[in-house]
Amino acid sequence: METRGQRSGRTGRPPRLSQEAILLAAQRILDTEGPERLSMRRLAREMSSTAMALYHHVQDKDELLLLLLDAHARRYPRPVLPSEPRTRLLAAAQVLHDLLADCPWIVEVLSFDDFVSESALWVVESIVDAAVECGMPLEDAVYAYRVIWHYTTGELAIRASRERVRSRAERPEYREHALELLDSVDFPRLNAVGRRWAGLTARDDHRKGLEAVVAGLLEQKTQAVGVAADAVRARPCC
Repeated sequence: METRGQRSGRTGRPPRLSQEAILLAAQRILDTEGPERLSMRRLAREMSSTAMALYHHVQDKDELLLLLLDAHARRYPRPVLPSEPRTRLLAAAQVLHDLLADCPWIVEVLSFDDFVSESALWVVESIVDAAVECGMPLEDAVYAYRVIWHYTTGELAIRASRERVRSRAERPEYREHALELLDSVDFPRLNAVGRRWAGLTARDDHRKGLEAVVAGLLEQKTQAVGVAADAVRARPCC
């Protein structure tokens, strides 16, 4: 007859609970099973404990994820950014991308909002500061950060999802064949792309897209300044 220890795969005394031990166990689950499987109940089973016992060390799953993100951000090397504002804006935005891409599970739990830990806020500060130095009002600089954030997390989340689907697929995606079969009169461009679509959309074009996003944001700023100047010139002098 199997003992309880044999059934659970563990022997001996349960590990001593501490925040550090909880974070290590949570990281194991994220690395091996993915963020969708991480829960306080699953974590408790991993540690041969109970969810209620874990709550003495972390308030809830949100705090757990923040602590994990904070630990990851502390380990990430902080680079020296360029002094020229536009170049610094691009560099800081690239750091944001690389920090998130370095740990894929982070993208999946962060994609719904800017769930940022204090240890990662220097990246946000760098982006906002560079935008202000580019001539944006502070409010517009925050807007610029939000646009960069949504582009970055969206691009990484879609890429991670695509890779997960492709790793499980046993045959080519339906879309690869469907595009070839489109009517060339109604869909001339998509028909011409055909099976090349998968390869084209799988390319890592993040940097190219980021440069376009930043260029667009700065162009918006230039246009806004021009409109304001025109309004001043059109104002009656007396």
